Amino acid sequence: MSNLIEILKNTKPFDNLPDSVLRGVSDSLIQTSYTRDTLAYRQEVTEVKGVDIIVKGEYETFFFDSSENKRSIEIHHPPYCFGGISILLNRTKALKSVMAKKGTVVFNLPRKEFLELCHAYEDFFQYYTTDFGRKMLDEEFSHFVKTPASFEESYIAAEQLYSRKIDGITYKDIVSCTEDTPIYKAAKHMADNRVSCLFIQDENRNIVGYATDMTLRDNVIAKCVDVNTPIAEVMDNPIVSISYQAYLYEAVLMMFSTKTRYLLVEKDGQYAGFLSRNRILSEQGQSPLVFIQSVKLAETIEELRQKWNYVPKIIKQLLGRGINAEITNQVITTIADTIAIKVIERVIREIGEPPAKFVFMVTGSEGRKEQTLKTDQDNAIIYEDKANEQREMVREYFLTFANKVSDHLSEIGFSYCEGGYMASNPEWTHSLSHWKRNYKKWIEESVPENAIKFSTFFDCRFLYGEKNIIEELKQFLEQELQKPNDRFFAFTAKNALQYEPPLTFFRNIRTETVGKTEVFNIKNAMTPIVDLVRVYALQKRIYQENTGERLKKLMELGVFTPQQYHELYQSYYYLMALRLENQANQILVQKSDPNNYIRINTLTKIEKATLKEIFKTIGNFQMGIKMRFTNNILG
Repeated sequence: MSNLIEILKNTKPFDNLPDSVLRGVSDSLIQTSYTRDTLAYRQEVTEVKGVDIIVKGEYETFFFDSSENKRSIEIHHPPYCFGGISILLNRTKALKSVMAKKGTVVFNLPRKEFLELCHAYEDFFQYYTTDFGRKMLDEEFSHFVKTPASFEESYIAAEQLYSRKIDGITYKDIVSCTEDTPIYKAAKHMADNRVSCLFIQDENRNIVGYATDMTLRDNVIAKCVDVNTPIAEVMDNPIVSISYQAYLYEAVLMMFSTKTRYLLVEKDGQYAGFLSRNRILSEQGQSPLVFIQSVKLAETIEELRQKWNYVPKIIKQLLGRGINAEITNQVITTIADTIAIKVIERVIREIGEPPAKFVFMVTGSEGRKEQTLKTDQDNAIIYEDKANEQREMVREYFLTFANKVSDHLSEIGFSYCEGGYMASNPEWTHSLSHWKRNYKKWIEESVPENAIKFSTFFDCRFLYGEKNIIEELKQFLEQELQKPNDRFFAFTAKNALQYEPPLTFFRNIRTETVGKTEVFNIKNAMTPIVDLVRVYALQKRIYQENTGERLKKLMELGVFTPQQYHELYQSYYYLMALRLENQANQILVQKSDPNNYIRINTLTKIEKATLKEIFKTIGNFQMGIKMRFTNNILG
């Protein structure tokens, strides 16, 4: 084995993998020897079952042209790895033909294990994308590489789809008019420029709204408004914008979450153009993101339940195509948010308009946009302060409202929170002033129970209502966190240390027995990353809710080095992908309710080795928390 590990250390891209992972790789290798010259692979015909690592002899790679002549010939000697691009790009069909010379010895790493490494180690995966891009600069190579019909289904194509930035697609020029322009002139301006969206500018040339074909239909024709009326009186808003450096999938999710059909594109401090929902969705093709639109069109509780039941298939498809777990989380969250908003709007229609402004906020994993397929309800309500004589009436309305929302969500498939962290619990539906007192108490009266409550509600996120209410609460929190309170940070740090990575003293994965099966709880394994990142976010008063976003901000502030950021980010989303895949399989294959238990006997040696590396990384960061916040290396 030691000889194989040395070979791997000298073979790109295996040379940057940890030794423990290389040991797992070496255990999975299958030896093949060639006693005579052999056509080992034929382009577009032979299935590539894994990557070949040449340890002796020679691979001659080439393309057969239409006359069976060899083209684009390359000779490869040890150490060289063949087959990665074929697996990632060409749906496992050999991209080039290969002649293995007599006396050649190769070790094959099976496709499944190879893809596990691509999932777990970004640099490993990027080696192949970079190598393919370099090869495509060669005219003869690119001539013979045909884009397969199902290119969108390939691993790299899927990665490109979700890593494609807005600046990489064509967005439309902004057509505008002033806010005092008569409606009929605005409509003529739209017709002359062949646009379905006209942006409205104020006297300082700031865009303050927009008008579309639907605006003219709903706000003008349907209401018999005089066409000489200024367009500003019927225009739609608010204006929603996005950076030209944002990703395409982010634009889709933003459109669904804000209900807008048009996004202005920001570049160098100015609006450079705009995107329509139809334009973006056409770029996404058959992406599962289009499914969100069908959720928005669902009307009944039963329809919404059917939509939620379909989500595991979408998640399995995304993960199978190599989509990053952070993106997969966002897709789940957007679907769940869309369902919750539909339920909230339905309940308001049932019981009447609320007697006060309010915010329905989500907390916990939902608040962090890190929902999985085993998800319960974590939410709360903040309503504006009212005069004494109205308080009971307002409170009674929102408790009735919260119970109906909670019951409908339960019918759809979002189980009640066992800990009672739901708006239907009277403890978590209160006025803004009461919520401020809650947060102040949790900070000042530092006891373990309060640390848990504060951590849960620090992850709060606006979902529905008057956003300025939750913004005022966060401004209050910003002021409170500036006051020195060492006990508060010590307790929140200890809360972050209650779960330890499941490693034994001898660096094996610690398991527990459930039924007759040895398992480990992957949620508990991930929790230390969520908690330790939250502690640093609290200290630096970072209000991004998502763990990945918090990590990035902490790196920008110098709390984590780029290497530390990379280690934690990769570790967290590797675990998340494993967790989501396990839950999807439990629902779709095992026909059972999803849980957070991973059966140890289902893991490959590479997965076990990768998990051990991740758990060691988590342990090291927890040691940093102990030293920094508790002054006690023993916790």
